Amino acid sequence: VIGVVIGKTDVKSFPDRKNIGAERYTLGFTIRDSPTFFINVQSWGREEYIRSLSESFRIGDCVTIENPLIQSKESEREEKYSPVTPSGYKLFISENHSVVQTSSRYDTDTRLLSLLHLPVKDPQDYYSLGDIVANGQSLHGRVLNVLAAVVAVSE
Repeated sequence: VIGVVIGKTDVKSFPDRKNIGAERYTLGFTIRDSPTFFINVQSWGREEYIRSLSESFRIGDCVTIENPLIQSKESEREEKYSPVTPSGYKLFISENHSVVQTSSRYDTDTRLLSLLHLPVKDPQDYYSLGDIVANGQSLHGRVLNVLAAVVAVSE
């Protein structure tokens, strides 16, 4: 699978239920290979492996994933922590069977890079900041998708 990384979580650790006193580490990211298709990728493993995997790419990099395991996603649980995707599946990367490689900037397909800036939501399923300002009272208590651009960042 080849795609551009459009989202990535921080490395997280959890107590290992099978090995009391030990920790398992996880990393999640989302890749996209067309305007309409993107998929979540998950990896669990030893701290060294997960940290190394996390440091090997960043958002905006094009990656090739070899030998991922394809799993059905449990929609309610899965999408609580990852973007909602149009697929009923996710990719799982294992330390022993999968490889993630970044493409060099010279090999990067410009078509993939153009996908980085497309919203992942349906264009009819979001509010602009102007809509929220104008209709704030009637939207109170609702969960909204917001599409906005960062104009400036400062202290």
